[in-house]
Parts: sequence; C-alpha cells; structure tokens
Amino acid sequence: MTAPTTTSGAPAATASDALAARETLRLCTAGSVDDGKSTFVGRLLHDTKSVLADQLAAVERTSADRGFEGLDLSLLVDGLRAEREQGITIDVAYRYFATDKRTFILADTPGHVQYTRNTVTGMSTSQVVVLLVDARNGVVEQTVRHLTVAKLLGVRTVILAVNKIDLVGYSEETFNEIKAEFDAKAAELGIEDPHVVPISALKGDNVAEPSAETPWYAGPTVLELLETIPVNHGRADDLDFRFNIQVVLREHASDYRAYAGRVNAGAISVGDEILAPHGRTTSVAGIDTSDGPVDSARAGDSIALRLADEIDLTRGDLLAAGTRPENVREFHATVVGLTEKVLRAGQAVKLRYGTAFVRARVASVDRVLDLDGPAGDNTAPEAVALNEIAHVTIQTADELPVEDYAARGAVGNFLLVDQSSGNTLAAGLVGTRLR
Repeated sequence: MTAPTTTSGAPAATASDALAARETLRLCTAGSVDDGKSTFVGRLLHDTKSVLADQLAAVERTSADRGFEGLDLSLLVDGLRAEREQGITIDVAYRYFATDKRTFILADTPGHVQYTRNTVTGMSTSQVVVLLVDARNGVVEQTVRHLTVAKLLGVRTVILAVNKIDLVGYSEETFNEIKAEFDAKAAELGIEDPHVVPISALKGDNVAEPSAETPWYAGPTVLELLETIPVNHGRADDLDFRFNIQVVLREHASDYRAYAGRVNAGAISVGDEILAPHGRTTSVAGIDTSDGPVDSARAGDSIALRLADEIDLTRGDLLAAGTRPENVREFHATVVGLTEKVLRAGQAVKLRYGTAFVRARVASVDRVLDLDGPAGDNTAPEAVALNEIAHVTIQTADELPVEDYAARGAVGNFLLVDQSSGNTLAAGLVGTRLR
C-alpha cells in the first residue's frame, strides 16, 4: 500500500501528521484553599477524555463510598495520601492532556499560603495561569498574591475562573462585580492578556463545554481559551546568546577540552565570536552533543562548547555573544520569601546565579509590597517574611554578570541560600520592580 500524495507528487498530510505537529501549551492553576482547583483540573482531564477507564472506575467507587453525589473529580488529582486525607493540594502535580488542537502540560499548585513557594515553582515555567476564585468570596489576598507573582515571572496571559458560580445562583451581577475588581487589579499590575470566565468545575459549566445556565455569558470556555491563546515560547531565542558553564570537560589523551552546559538564551554557531569573562574574546571551534557534533545550538539545548583559544574558565563562568553583560557587585531585585526564617537587611547569604554560587549580602530591604492595598506598602522594612514580596538591594563578594530578568527565567533569576543550613531563603528577579 502506497502513501497518499498531492497533485504535485508530494506526500499528503495525514491526520497523524496533524496530531504530531500540535503545539504544547504549559499552564498553571493557582488560587486559595477550597477554590476548587483539584476539581477543576479533574474536570479538564475528564472532559478531554484524558482519564483511563480503570482510573475513572476507581474514582466512581471512592466517590460512592464517601457518599459523594456523582464523581468527586478532585480524586483524579490529589495523589498524595496527606492530600487525600486533608482534602487539600500540597505539592505541585504535573498533568498531561491533549485535544485535537493542542497538547498541554499543567502544573496544579497548592492554595495554602504556606505552600506559595510551590506556586512560584509551577508558575515559573508556565505560559498561562488559570487563577480560580470562589464566586462566594471573590478576589481575596491570595488572588492578588498569585496575580502579582504571575506578573513578576513574566506570565502574559491570566484566566480568572470564577468557580462555584452555581452556588450563587449563576448570578450575572456577582460575576460582573468580581470581573470588575479583577480587571482593575490586572490593569494596575500591567497584566497584558486577562480573561474572566464563570465556571462550575463540579457541574462542568464553561470548563470544556458552554453552559446553558449562563446565557448572559457569550465568551469562550476555559478550554477554548487554552486551545486558541497563542503559544508564547518565552522569546528566549530572541535574546543574545547566554551559556553558563556547568562542567569543564578534559581528556588529556586527546587534548580535548570543552565546556558543558545548557544554552539559556539565544543561539550560537560554529565560527561565532564568543565573549568570555574578564573582557576576553574567542570563537566557537565546535559544538558537541550527546548525538555528536552539530553546527549550531539554540536556547534549551544541552551542549559542550569547544573554543578556538585556551582560556582559563571554570564552573559558574558565563559565555556570551552579542552584548557583553556588565559585571557588578551590587544590584536591585525583587524577591519572594520562601521560608519561615526571615531574610533580614545586612544578612550574609549565598547567592546562586546560573551555575555561579557566591557569597553575598542583603544590603537593604527597600520595600515590602502590601498585596491588600489599603494599608500601603511598608517602605521601611527590616526583613522579608515567608511569602512576602519585597524590593531589595544585593551586594556580592565577587563580580557577577547579572542582567534584568527576561524570557521567563532565561536570564536574571537567582536564589538566596542560608549559609548555615543550605536552605533556600528567597527566589529573586534582577531589576524587576512593581508599582
């Protein structure tokens, strides 16, 4: 049997070709406790037929045993024993599903304030955030916190899913009030592409299928938005070449020397000029991969670079092309507190930037953002507590080629680490400022 061809003689595109060519969208769910995130994710998996028959049968049995009317779709998501017992999401859970138009990687994040660090992790690689609120409560502090983090991390598209709309009688007035408050906050933060959808994850209203219960809403379902929002690849390819050395590879028998790592941003080809530390310049003599030599590499590729000149380089050094990053010992940044141990002005820490790990100091905590608004920001703080977002000034013992945060972490992100325990105290974004 021969493959179908077009009139020009070229092989005709098949349905399998179309499926294989689908783009992948990375998204993240966020919201407060009991806003229904797990049920929402379970509804997406169920309605896109991404649940195996035995999984569905197990959910049916467990739902019946608990006296639940219908299916408790949250059981498809909350996999940890502690999550099932408490009825809350604790860890970031990655789910995979697909439709005819697109494939999806979904990070389901916790709603508890104490797990905000996990939410930051989930958002950091996402192109879209689906932010859930309970229609009975509307926009709350945790909603604003998650919206602020999304903006800081460069997420352009946020979908506000006003969940449990059935519990307020599918009230258009309630929905409009929540939408107005959210739109105002999104505009204040500079969110580029906000959407608001009334849903009931439990009943399936406007999640994957339009609801007859909301005739006053003529917009798309959440799934329709996810299928049609342009996939944002983070534009890391549009930045200048950046490559942090992870390992120096040496083979004395053959005199092989290369520098292994992952391309953070931009692209590089054999023969291109390379900007090395301390003002040195060389060129690319070769690019090696696990599959053999290649002529070029781009953002996301793991490679080993061979250089034309012997230069004393080590782990943590940055190789660049295009513009040369400025080496500094002091910079401004925004940080998110990730532990109960506060981050104080004057505190000595370790700073991880790329593959570099250097001694540093929190020179000052300049401002802690007030996410509630009415009280005003704390412009004379002494410390950054768990989950707080603050503007700080960092000083480092050694010069670092830091750059403003861009392309969802391609450049400009760092961690502050406790010197004694080794625990991560805060995640930071160079140069980022809000309000």
